[in-house]
Amino acid sequence: MNDTWGLLHTGYHDAAVNMALDESLLHWHSEGRIPPILRFYGWSKPTLSVGHFQKVEKSIDFSSIDHYDCEFVRRLTGGSAVLHDDELTYSVVVSEDNPYISDSIREAYFTLSKGIMAGFKELGIHADYTLPEEQYRQQGTAVCFEKPSDYEMLVDGKKISGHAQTRKKGVLLQHGSLPFTIDKQMLFDLFLFSTEKLRERQRKAFSNKAIAMNEVSETKITYEMAAKAFTKGFEQALNLQLKTFELTDQQWEEVHALADAKYRSTEWNMNRNRKQVLA
Repeated sequence: MNDTWGLLHTGYHDAAVNMALDESLLHWHSEGRIPPILRFYGWSKPTLSVGHFQKVEKSIDFSSIDHYDCEFVRRLTGGSAVLHDDELTYSVVVSEDNPYISDSIREAYFTLSKGIMAGFKELGIHADYTLPEEQYRQQGTAVCFEKPSDYEMLVDGKKISGHAQTRKKGVLLQHGSLPFTIDKQMLFDLFLFSTEKLRERQRKAFSNKAIAMNEVSETKITYEMAAKAFTKGFEQALNLQLKTFELTDQQWEEVHALADAKYRSTEWNMNRNRKQVLA
C-alpha cells in the first residue's frame, strides 16, 4: 500500500461523541482537511449500537437498556446490533480514490482486515478468515456477533470481531469491535424474545458462536496492549506509515455539536423522520 495515515487515539467517550467523531472524520477527509485516519477508542459506558437501517422497536428491550444503565445509539454504518463494553474499537476513514480501496465492499474489507489479522497475531491469537456459508445468509439475527460475515475472523470456529462499513462523499468509513470479554447476560437481556426459554437457549448457543480475546489469550490483554498490537498490525500488513494525529479545539467543537444535534436525538436513534436527519 505504501501510504501515510494519521493515527488518532481518542480514549473513552460516550456513544454520541464516539459516533459523531467517526462521522466528522469522514466529512473532514472528504473535504481534504485531514489525511486518511486510523482511530482507536473505547466507550465510557456500555453501549448498544444498531445498524443504520436496523429496525429496533420489535427487537430491542429498552427497559433492559435502562436497567443496565446502557447507552443506545444508531451507527452511520450498516449491520446488526453490537454491545460495546469491554473492548477496543477501531475506525478507518480513507478515500475511495485510493488504488488499494476496491469498489467491492467485500474486497475493501478484506484489504483492511489484514491489519486486524496481523494485530491478532501480535497478541498471540491465531485467527482464520471465513466466507459466509449459505446458512448464514438465510438466518437473520439482530445480534452482530451471532454470525460471521465476509472475510471476518474466527478463532476455534467462533467469531472474534465485528465490523461494519459505509461509503459517503467518496470516503469509506469502517469501524469494528474487538472485545476483551463479552457479557452474555447483559447482551441477551437487551433483546426482546417471545419467551424466556428462547432467550436462555440463544444465550447458551451464543458461546458456540462467538469468543473474546481474553478467552483465547494466555495473558490478559489490556486496552493499551491491544491498541499497540493493532497499530503495528496495520503498519506491517498494509505497509503504512502512521503519524500521530490530534484534533484541534475547533474540530472537537464540531464533534460535540454533531453529537448533540444527531446522535443524542430520538429522531436519529429510533429511525424516525429520516429525511431530516440523514447527513
